[in-house]
Amino acid sequence: MRVLLFSTYELGHQPLHVAAPAAALRAAGHDVRAVDVAVTSYDPSDVTWADAVAFSVPMHTATRLARDLARRVRASDPVLPLCAYGLYAGHMAESVDHTVVGEYEQAVVAWVERLAGEASGPAQVVEIGRSPSAVPLRSLLAPLSDYAHLEHGSDHRRVGYTEASHGCRHRCRHCPIPAVYDGRYRIVPFDVVQADIDQLVAAGAQHVTFGDPDFLNGPHHAARVVRAAHARHPDVTYDVTVKVEHILAHREIWPELAELGVVFVVSAFETTNDAILTTLDKGHTTAEAAEAIQIVRAAGIDIRPSWLPFTPWTTMDDVVGIFEFMSRHRLDPDPVQLTVRLLIPEGSLIAQVHELGAYDDELLTYRWRSSDPRVDALQAELAEMVAAAADAGDDD
Repeated sequence: MRVLLFSTYELGHQPLHVAAPAAALRAAGHDVRAVDVAVTSYDPSDVTWADAVAFSVPMHTATRLARDLARRVRASDPVLPLCAYGLYAGHMAESVDHTVVGEYEQAVVAWVERLAGEASGPAQVVEIGRSPSAVPLRSLLAPLSDYAHLEHGSDHRRVGYTEASHGCRHRCRHCPIPAVYDGRYRIVPFDVVQADIDQLVAAGAQHVTFGDPDFLNGPHHAARVVRAAHARHPDVTYDVTVKVEHILAHREIWPELAELGVVFVVSAFETTNDAILTTLDKGHTTAEAAEAIQIVRAAGIDIRPSWLPFTPWTTMDDVVGIFEFMSRHRLDPDPVQLTVRLLIPEGSLIAQVHELGAYDDELLTYRWRSSDPRVDALQAELAEMVAAAADAGDDD
């Protein structure tokens, strides 16, 4: 079978979530092409070539873009089999013939093999079991020079992206991952992660982002991965994403991670209102977030919090509190972070604590309004300011 894989958006990184299934499909004997429309123009001849098309949807933005792309592909060939796979695939059910949610590599292969054998199967698959992983096939993708770079001091470093695990041990209510994995996480085999890092470095990566939902879900696996990578590539640097709760629980690991090349950590602080943190089931308090800053900085690692300033429970004082916390702890966030409004997709655990309003099929979220109209107005004003600055090329 000739299989075309589309990526629409992976946070500016070369799309791992296309390279991984491409490897599995190639290993199963299928012919594969991969297109990242974030950096490459859509070419109708790719669709004409394909016997089947699959769309990678690891996040909300990718899903909205993929849905529009699927409509375009469908219009060009109404009978071409279409699949969506990844964390948000369930939200693509109206746009494609088949969806694979969760651990997708072997499930996408199974879908293609059923097509090749003209056999039928379920239209929707949720797979969170353990399954074999192949080393991602990155040769089909645009070069790393087309993707994100890291400014680290005076260095301008080319960045690669990989993952050492999927899923998460935790069940934060605003996160889309627990709705699928329900507190489970899956380790990517050590040899696969190392081989992927090797090929990223060979392709020019000087820095590697570990995009795991939480790098310390499996702390022993994570430490083993970074130790081995540093031994093979001592000049490469890294960044990781870790919950406040895990920064505190594994405080002894940070000096070693710094020695192994970890230069910054992303951590979801979300807000400085402890009541909202409890509602979201974040597992930390504002005081613990402040302690996490001290632990990481003491090891010589930078910390970059992510924020969720606007929720149904946010007050004007809460927004001020975030700015005061950032000033007090000398934090310099991405301005976009200060405009983020809670997304509530179908299946969200937020339904456990908040009555959901009307669902917006176009935006893929339940609509909500703050009890204080000034909060909604502030969010809209900040978003407009940040968008205007971005259009003007102002990074500050």
